[in-house]
Amino acid sequence: MSKDTEKAVVGLSGVGLGLDELVRQGARQMIQQAIEAELSELMERFANVKTLQGQRAVVRNGYLPEREVLTAAGPIAVRVPKVRDRSGSGVKFNSTIVPPYVRKSPRVSAALPWLYLKGISTGDMGEALSVLPGDDARGLSANVVSRLKAQWADEHVAWSRRDMSGSHYVYWWVDGIHTGLRSENSDGQCLLVIIGVKPDGSKERVALGDGYRETKASWLELLLDLKKRGLKAGPRLAVGDGAMGFWAALEEVFPATRGQRCWFHKMGNVLNALPRSQQGRAKADMQSIWMASTRADAYAAFDRFVSIHAAKYPKATGTLKKDRESLLAFYEFPAEHWQHLRTTNAIESTFATVRHRTTRTRNCVSRPTFLGLAFKLIEEAEKTWRRINGPEKIRLLLEGVAFKDGEPVQDDRPVQQKLAA
Repeated sequence: MSKDTEKAVVGLSGVGLGLDELVRQGARQMIQQAIEAELSELMERFANVKTLQGQRAVVRNGYLPEREVLTAAGPIAVRVPKVRDRSGSGVKFNSTIVPPYVRKSPRVSAALPWLYLKGISTGDMGEALSVLPGDDARGLSANVVSRLKAQWADEHVAWSRRDMSGSHYVYWWVDGIHTGLRSENSDGQCLLVIIGVKPDGSKERVALGDGYRETKASWLELLLDLKKRGLKAGPRLAVGDGAMGFWAALEEVFPATRGQRCWFHKMGNVLNALPRSQQGRAKADMQSIWMASTRADAYAAFDRFVSIHAAKYPKATGTLKKDRESLLAFYEFPAEHWQHLRTTNAIESTFATVRHRTTRTRNCVSRPTFLGLAFKLIEEAEKTWRRINGPEKIRLLLEGVAFKDGEPVQDDRPVQQKLAA
């Protein structure tokens, strides 16, 4: 190494470093810059969304704790930024470069489905994983990867046959995930996903199947299978998109379960019926509905939205009006749970990466592979799920206590006595 080169190397960090350390520093800087660029894109997308006070709704909010990820250069420490959504609509920042479920020293069973869904084909998987240190990454030929995918499919089948007689759920999030992956049998295949909240407030996978375009028949088959395996009752409330055939199937299988339409989906449908120039105001007007502290205030905000937009944009207001009561069902449940019940974000955030595969997979995949990959993703994501807020309020729901505007309704027996019972 020449003297000039030595000076250049020292100048990069102020001290003499080995080549590996310099590569790691450079890799860390590049990764961090790429993550910040992702964040900037998100901030620009929501730049025009304001709170009722005229402030930006989505703002930066520090960083998550620093963590290490394995790369070709070895372990790299990264800091992923956080955002705060002051409107309460649930906007979050999840880096596609360093997704939440990619961890330090990832197991091959977790890394493989992630790499595949990011665009690495089976034949290239061994080469892609050869950069990971450790014995787990050795010998990952296309045949080995194919066997692993078959194993994931078998694991999904075994899980889908488990006994449900001891299962009980308070809430469900339900969605049909259109991934863009084409199966052997159909181009309209989608994932049918149910995530539930147990009586202790924790979340768990309930069902993961496939269907054709979210039809009633597809959902009916999934729900009847849950019942056949011992699930005695549906949840108190199910949250989902209004366009699904799920609701008709639910009415047949678990008619006592109430429905809450997802505000995220509904706002998207309404905004699609408005010109871009009106979308910022309309979104703020809709936020004032589901952010209202009482159902009466929500009704008032609802009527105000309709009166403002109905004359010029009847399609947009009609889309909102048709689900008026089911959009406000959450008011009859504990206020601590409202932020969990307004949207299907629990499913959307888990399967965001699956959607990215749409433009990367040209060939059809088998049905077992399709389900096995999704099963491994949700299995890893489940490890990071937290309990819902106010889990102690679930006991009141299970005891039959009614709620109005998020608060327990007083009757001839004080709520304190019910809690002590």
